[in-house]
Amino acid sequence: MARKRRVGFAVADARHKTVAVRVERTVRHPLYKKIMRRRKRYLVHDELNDCKNGDRVVIEECRPLSKRKSWRVIEILERHEVAEIQPQEIGAPSLEEAASTSDAGASADSGAGVAAGNEDAA
Repeated sequence: MARKRRVGFAVADARHKTVAVRVERTVRHPLYKKIMRRRKRYLVHDELNDCKNGDRVVIEECRPLSKRKSWRVIEILERHEVAEIQPQEIGAPSLEEAASTSDAGASADSGAGVAAGNEDAA
């Protein structure tokens, strides 16, 4: 009997030699006949730690390797492209700059509101 194979996208690669893969399939609702998208997440053994988030991979069923892991990566079909441009290069504010300016503005507003509240009460 042939082993099951699925094609999916790697969604988490933080574990050592393990990657989480999301496999999507479409099914027709039995009563309403609407096409629905079903997703399932598998823990997959990645011996070489090659998979990164967003990679499209082929996985195959195998013997149980741990409590929840009984699939392994067969091949990586396509790599996820990561943008090489940094926010500073295109003139966009980075997340750190935006957080520091919003924190400074929030503390100034709250201090002014407290002072105004005290004047009204007096």
